[in-house]
Amino acid sequence: MAFPLPRGITPSEIAFLAEMETITIVPRQRLEGMELLSGSIEPLGPPRRASLPLWLALLLKRQRRAHIIPPSWLHPEPLSLILEVESQHQDYKNAFSPPPPLPGQASVTDHETESIARPQYTPDGERYYAAPPFLPHNISGAGTGEKEVPALPFHWIEVGNMLLDAASDDLVDPDQLRRLLKDLREVRMAKMRSGVDALDAAATGGGGVALTGVGAMELGEERGFLTGVVDNLRKIGASKEQARREQLADQRANGGYGATQEDEEEDYMEF
Repeated sequence: MAFPLPRGITPSEIAFLAEMETITIVPRQRLEGMELLSGSIEPLGPPRRASLPLWLALLLKRQRRAHIIPPSWLHPEPLSLILEVESQHQDYKNAFSPPPPLPGQASVTDHETESIARPQYTPDGERYYAAPPFLPHNISGAGTGEKEVPALPFHWIEVGNMLLDAASDDLVDPDQLRRLLKDLREVRMAKMRSGVDALDAAATGGGGVALTGVGAMELGEERGFLTGVVDNLRKIGASKEQARREQLADQRANGGYGATQEDEEEDYMEF
């Protein structure tokens, strides 16, 4: 018997994965180091900052053992700028603001190109590059260059909501942040739902749907809608094509088909 679960990853599972995002804290007391599956945590001591997984930072915050430093994008000014770009800029009318570059990619700022590749190493000494949610996009100081455009990380919805719920006193104007996150989420959701023409072209094999910059929670919530629209459009296209071929077959059988030999060959090639 199959379990009645939706296709793909659920929102609760996406939020669980987002808890592995790295966040910056300032400990309020000395804490011993520990060994985690994601790596070793060095001993903590105030006022020295440290980068910890989000779940551990939230645990220390609830125990009043640390303060959380919000990431550079979780401030009213960057979110207001991203919202303005998403809703008013012509270049992003049907697109999303670009995400932070991945490790190994070049970050282009005006005429300068800066490599942000940060290799990591396993206990055996093998080098590797981290992937979401193990990217340093939410630590203090990430992407704070003067020439860099603010960018939303892959788990921006989950991280923002978790910090607003558990560490609102560490954020700048949390009420305004809630409004900005809500407005930004609605604008981006409307873009995804309004791309029916692009979905129609993708269903008939005429291209794809650009989802560059879309977050994990947005993909999880809209997966059912997007796949349902594409499936229905594909069925409609198949039924229209079948009806057209049946009509042509009836015209040939009744002797009323006046097409030339070239039209017949072209129809055969399309089939």
